[in-house]
Amino acid sequence: MEEKQNFEGSLSKLEALVSEMESGRLSLDEMMTHFEAGKKLVKDCTAELEKVRQRIEKIVNPSSEPPQVEPMELI
Repeated sequence: MEEKQNFEGSLSKLEALVSEMESGRLSLDEMMTHFEAGKKLVKDCTAELEKVRQRIEKIVNPSSEPPQVEPMELI
């Protein structure tokens, strides 16, 4: 099973793939392999960024609903 990497690791691998693709030294099959791997890395990075965006949204705009309060019995 493939271990999930962190955002920075995925981004670094993506940059390396793009650099190799831009070099012009890859065969068509190698280009396709790099493209497929890059597409997966982009998906992983996008998902991680979305998680971070949601966390930030919760911090910046907490729920506008009032906190739930339980009624108290008076004696």
